[in-house]
Amino acid sequence: MSNTLPLLSRVSGETLIDQIVRSLAARIDDKLLRGGARMPSIRQCAASLSVSCATVVASYDKLVARGYLESRRGAGFFVCERSPLNTPLPPAGAQDAAAQPMDVVWLIRNMFRQTPTMSAPGSGMLPAEWLDGDLVARALRDVSRQPGSLLLGYGAPQGFLPLRQQLQLKLAGLEIACPPEQIVTTVGVMQALDLVAREFARPGETIFVDDPAYWLMFGAFAAMGMNVIGIPRLADGPDIAVLAELAALHRPKLYVINSVLHNPSSTSLSAAKAFQVLRLAEQHDFLIVEDDIYCDMHPGGAVQPATRLAALDQLRRVIYLGGFSKSLAANLRVGFIATSAERAQRLADRKMLATLTTSDIGERVVYKILSQGLYRKHAERLRTRLDKVREGTYRKVEQAGLRFDPASAGMFVWADAGCDTNVLAEKALAEGLVLAPGSLFSPRQLPSTRMRLNLATVQDERIWAFFDRALG
Repeated sequence: MSNTLPLLSRVSGETLIDQIVRSLAARIDDKLLRGGARMPSIRQCAASLSVSCATVVASYDKLVARGYLESRRGAGFFVCERSPLNTPLPPAGAQDAAAQPMDVVWLIRNMFRQTPTMSAPGSGMLPAEWLDGDLVARALRDVSRQPGSLLLGYGAPQGFLPLRQQLQLKLAGLEIACPPEQIVTTVGVMQALDLVAREFARPGETIFVDDPAYWLMFGAFAAMGMNVIGIPRLADGPDIAVLAELAALHRPKLYVINSVLHNPSSTSLSAAKAFQVLRLAEQHDFLIVEDDIYCDMHPGGAVQPATRLAALDQLRRVIYLGGFSKSLAANLRVGFIATSAERAQRLADRKMLATLTTSDIGERVVYKILSQGLYRKHAERLRTRLDKVREGTYRKVEQAGLRFDPASAGMFVWADAGCDTNVLAEKALAEGLVLAPGSLFSPRQLPSTRMRLNLATVQDERIWAFFDRALG
C-alpha cells in the first residue's frame, strides 16, 4: 500500500501533518483506499515519507477523529467503512461512489480536492505560482491600515464607489461607455449570471448558451427551472443559422456568450458574427449577456483586435459581465455587471434581496491594485508567460495524437482525443490527474471526444506520459 502514500512538499506552507491528512482523506473519499484496508504501520509510513513517527501518529489520530480510520489495538490502523452519517448517499441505483456519473459536481469536487500529488490539466484557473500573491498581499495590507470603522459595516448596494469609478475607466479602454451608476459589483461572475438570470427570466423560459460553454452555469440555470438550450459555437462565433432558427422557435429571454476568448476553445467573435447576433437579438427581443471574464488575457490593439458586443451596442441590449478571478485572485471573488441605468438599479435591488451587499474589503483590494497602475503590468506578464508556453505546448498536444485548432491568445486548448473523454478522465483520475471531459461543456451532457486543456497546468510531464500510455 506504499503507493497510496502522498508526496509531501516542504515549501508549500502547509504542515506535513495537514498534507498527509488531506491527501489520505481525499483518497478514502474517492474510494482509492477501500473500507477495511490496512494502513502502513507507523514506522513504515514514517520511513516512506521521510518524516518522524510522531508526525505519522498525529496524522493517523486526526484521521481517526474525523472518521476515516479506526485504530485496532495490536493490529494497527484500518480504513473505516464510510457510513451514511459521514458520506453522502449515492443516487438510487448507483453501484458505488466510484461509478458516480461524471458530471459538473464531479469536476468541481476533484478540482477543489487536490492533493500535492494531483495535477489538473483540465483546470479553469492559472496556477498560484503564475499569479502575483505579493501584489494582492500589499494591497490587502494597504486596506488594513485604513480606519477600522470603514471595514466593519455593510458595503454599498451597488458596490464600492471608487472601484466602480475605476471600472468606468477600464471599460472606456474597451470602448464601452458606462458611468459608475450603471455598474453593480458581484461575488464573481457566477453571482452576476445568477442575478441576471433571476431578474430577466422566469422558470420555464428559455436561456441560450454557447455549446460548448462554461459548464457551471448549466446546472445553475436548470436549478432555477429555466430551459437551457445550446447554440453550436464555431471558430468565429455562434452558428447563425441555428441561432436564428431556435430563436424563432423558443423566443429566448437571454443568450449568454463569450465574445472574447471563449471557454473552452479560446476563440473570439468576428465582427460580422457580432453584428448578426445583435440583429437577431433585436428581431427576437432577447438580451445578450456577454461574459468577458478572460478580457485581460487578450492583447487587443491593432495586431489582435477584439470585437465586443457591448462596445457595438453600448449596453442597450447587452449586459456585460467581468471579473478578476482568472487573472488576479479567485479568493477575492470580485466581479461586476455593466448595463443600462434602469437594469443596473433592478439588479442592485435583487442583489440586496439575495445578499444585502457584497463585502467591500475585497473590492477595496481590487481598487488599490487597479488605481495604482499595477494591474495592467500584471496582465501583460500573464499574457507573455502564456505566449512563451503556447507553441511548445501545441507541439506536445500534436505529439500526443490530439487534434485541435490553435488559438493566438488565451489559456485553453479544446482538444479532440478521438475517444470518449469521460473514460479517459476516469483513467487519469486514478493516476492523480484531473481532466475536463467535453461532455461537461455541453448542456446536453452527451459523451464527447473533446476535452479542455489548460496551457499553464499541462507543464507537468506526467500528463504527457499518461496520454502516451492511454492514447497509444
